[in-house]
Amino acid sequence: MDSIPGTVRILLTLLLAVITVTASADSEDPRLAESRALVSAFAGELQSALKAALDTGGPVAAIDVCRDLAPQIASRLSRQSGVAVGRVSARYRNPLNAPQPGQLAVLSEFAAAMKAEPGTVPERFEARTGEPAQYLKAIPTAPLCLVCHGETLAESVSSQLAVDYPHDLATGYRTGELRGAFSVIWPAP
Repeated sequence: MDSIPGTVRILLTLLLAVITVTASADSEDPRLAESRALVSAFAGELQSALKAALDTGGPVAAIDVCRDLAPQIASRLSRQSGVAVGRVSARYRNPLNAPQPGQLAVLSEFAAAMKAEPGTVPERFEARTGEPAQYLKAIPTAPLCLVCHGETLAESVSSQLAVDYPHDLATGYRTGELRGAFSVIWPAP
């Protein structure tokens, strides 16, 4: 490193420190395991409610679940855990699910990884000293999702989406594409 100019050496040192903290956090930080558990609880409860709504009330009832129940589940898990639990998407239906700074780049990386290796469900945990830690786990578009998020929608679904989400960006998906990500944000220490 002696032949590297001072400014470049400082930048390389900072970059290596960030990479080391992130790698160390992935393997040792207990927040990673708790983030995974929170996302598993959220995904399981939401998927179960969506399947029940589809079985009993059809696709329009499933829209109600995503609109009303999903935020309630996220809010409850957030209150119980003391961290911010939610969902984000580059093509969101609810503006409250728009990505925060830095999340859009991660979503793009997830989409590229899922396209390059179908069936992959990427995740990322980042923890930097003095900053909030963040966990994101990809949400792949499953066949169940296509009823309300696919390329072709039933008229009843399109009509209800137009009422509930007049600025909807969350249609046109295909099975296996990145639909969004579950998000867990830990407060800065």
